[in-house]
Amino acid sequence: MPGEENVDLGRMLGMLVDNKWKIIFLTLLFGMMGAVYSLLATPIYQGDALVQVEKTGPRTGADEIAAMLLQEEPITGAQIEILQSRLIVGQAANRQKLDISVTPVVFPLIGNAIIRYDIPRPDFAQGRPEIWGGEHVHVESLSVAPELENKPLTLEIEESGYRVLGPEGEELLFGRAGERSASSNPWIEIYVSEIQAPVGAQFELRKRSQQATIDYLRNRFVVTQKGERDTGVLQLVLTGPDKDEVESSLDAITEVYLAQNIARQAAEAENSLVFLDEQLPKVRDQLVEAENRLNSYRMEQESVDLTEETRNILAAMVDLESRLNDLEMQEAELSRRFTPNHPVYAALLDKRAQLERERANMEQRTSNLPETQQQILRMNRDVEVTQQIYVQLLNRMQELNIAKAATVGNVRIIDFAMTRSAPIKPKSGLIVIISLLVGCLLAVSFVLLRGFLSKGVESAEQLEDIGLPVYATVPRSADQMKLVKRVKYRNNKASQHAIGSFLAKLYPTDMAVEAIRGLRTSLHFAMMDARNNAIMITGPSPGIGKSFVTINLAFVCAQAGQRVLVIDADMRKGNLHFTFNDKSENGLSEVLASKLPVEKAIRRSDVPGLHYITRGVAPPNPSELLMRHSFAEAIGQVAQEYDLVLIDTPPILAVTDASIIGKVAGTSLLVARFGVNPVREVKVASRRLANTGVQVQGCILNAIEKTAAISYGYGYYSYSYK
Repeated sequence: MPGEENVDLGRMLGMLVDNKWKIIFLTLLFGMMGAVYSLLATPIYQGDALVQVEKTGPRTGADEIAAMLLQEEPITGAQIEILQSRLIVGQAANRQKLDISVTPVVFPLIGNAIIRYDIPRPDFAQGRPEIWGGEHVHVESLSVAPELENKPLTLEIEESGYRVLGPEGEELLFGRAGERSASSNPWIEIYVSEIQAPVGAQFELRKRSQQATIDYLRNRFVVTQKGERDTGVLQLVLTGPDKDEVESSLDAITEVYLAQNIARQAAEAENSLVFLDEQLPKVRDQLVEAENRLNSYRMEQESVDLTEETRNILAAMVDLESRLNDLEMQEAELSRRFTPNHPVYAALLDKRAQLERERANMEQRTSNLPETQQQILRMNRDVEVTQQIYVQLLNRMQELNIAKAATVGNVRIIDFAMTRSAPIKPKSGLIVIISLLVGCLLAVSFVLLRGFLSKGVESAEQLEDIGLPVYATVPRSADQMKLVKRVKYRNNKASQHAIGSFLAKLYPTDMAVEAIRGLRTSLHFAMMDARNNAIMITGPSPGIGKSFVTINLAFVCAQAGQRVLVIDADMRKGNLHFTFNDKSENGLSEVLASKLPVEKAIRRSDVPGLHYITRGVAPPNPSELLMRHSFAEAIGQVAQEYDLVLIDTPPILAVTDASIIGKVAGTSLLVARFGVNPVREVKVASRRLANTGVQVQGCILNAIEKTAAISYGYGYYSYSYK
């Protein structure tokens, strides 16, 4: 229903208004916790550097062919993997000595903050192992046996040096600052160059394995590409708690990467030089041998000269052989990079096959020449071709030597490593804001959840919906709460006047008393058809204000000129006699046990027209006493002598006394406490009385509070006239 939704929303808003101080307190508490966390958390710094990987131009014939066929090598992806490889990260970590970990022993939660804020060691902390501000050690080198790698060792400061303890606390060695110390079983060698810590201070040592060292650095290292396309510009980012270590480690990574790139570029020229060094002596021997054969043949044939036609053929054959030799050199380089099925390699093989066919055709033409001319032609061709090859090899070696000496690599450092002055974590402002929001959310959720889970009666309409007329809604009285506290602590002199008094007597203009006066008027009409003037006042559970309603109703009725008798029928825990500053003996239990006539049990109060009967001595069988005929006779007797008889009973859901009393009383009223008794509980109490033949005439909603939840939800109206 739309109306119900509006009521629910209003009630939710009201609950938040009622608990605004709790919500504010919890919100501020969470905000303070977030601020404290920001102050105590270890800051994380970030450093970054920028490098560029340039595309290299064609350097060889194979590269020219690859460039023509648009077969470009990938740049960014491969370089990112190289930067994050064990080769680069491992060398950088070793340079920075990240395989040695020295961690101070600190207090939980606040220990790192003490060191970070440089708080000096106080007197009470002398001799304790925890490290304070300004205390440190510098371990220059640390080597351990393989079984001690990645295991925690303890370095404890002594009077004249230090000692190293093993994982189980056993002493491994003793050393002094500035001296290299070692032990053999297990093997450990350490060099501590500086100690700035008092006796008893402890540091945790750890020798990381090679893989653990690499992982320690690589887990904090990220490489990303700048720009959307393959720009070749890479951003290197490193994070860590030590600003100086972050910057130096990032510098080490870029330096190792640059050196590796230069070495890689020079390695290609080095490999080619090795190959040429192997081939050059062979070609030189072939040239000498070819020249010797030619000279020997000419001496035998007495200096045979070539004809013009033969010279032309020789020039063509030499040019053809030179081109074939050049292709063979290109093929040797391509074979290291591609397979024969690669398009670049296949194109070179096709060109070589074409030149070989031309050479075969040229040899076919020389077969028609005289034998002497053919022999001289072949020998001259061998000499000139071998000489060209030899010259090409020499030129190539000179080019490679120059290229090797001038190698700079294709990597350029654009921005050197730099660490931001402000940490990237924790973000104090953001943490405080989130903490405030979380605190507010939890507080609001808690208030709303508690409000929804609370099933206590909050309005008269809820009781009327289950068929119980509400005769009065009694507001909660602040004066009554003060009065209860005074009576509770009787030995307080300031409370002596409160004993024997009650709210309607001390504060007759209180809003709760005015509501009870309204109840007096309602009862006048409710009792018109009752069989007697006895009214039973009960409730579902204890502590809901039955006695409060009974006493104050009796007072306002007595003020109206009626003769009123109040009977404390709760023979188990009744405390009505405290209100009149009296004792419980010689009361209802003695009357029902026929030990005392009813007229002797009636006592006069200091209020004209108001009398009372206490509960008497607590009997072991109160229900059985109430079931006796003497109880009905006593009620019948006093009902004739008084204008109104009010009977205060135990809670109906706890014991059956109210069911027995209700059969005798002419009118039965239920008291429900605001926010305490659920509607279902009131309904069960009414049904239980109805099952025993007791008809509940109406209900009294007691201790109702003026809250925003009720005002916005159900509507709450209060008036005063002073």
